[in-house]
Amino acid sequence: MDRRSRAACAHLSPRSVFTRIPAESEPVLRACGRCPIRRRCEAVVDPSHTWFDGVSGGRLWRNGREVTR
Repeated sequence: MDRRSRAACAHLSPRSVFTRIPAESEPVLRACGRCPIRRRCEAVVDPSHTWFDGVSGGRLWRNGREVTR
């Protein structure tokens, strides 16, 4: 089974996973709280080194920097 299919956010809209807007990220951030691959997600995405925009590892990122909520 692919790790992405095990992610708690797998059923959520990609728009909410890859958003830069804190309010739109809330459903995904809540899903991260119960996600079995949360740590692996952040390790694979490596948001701080890839200029990532969206939710990874239970945090919202914009241009590779964590967005404070």
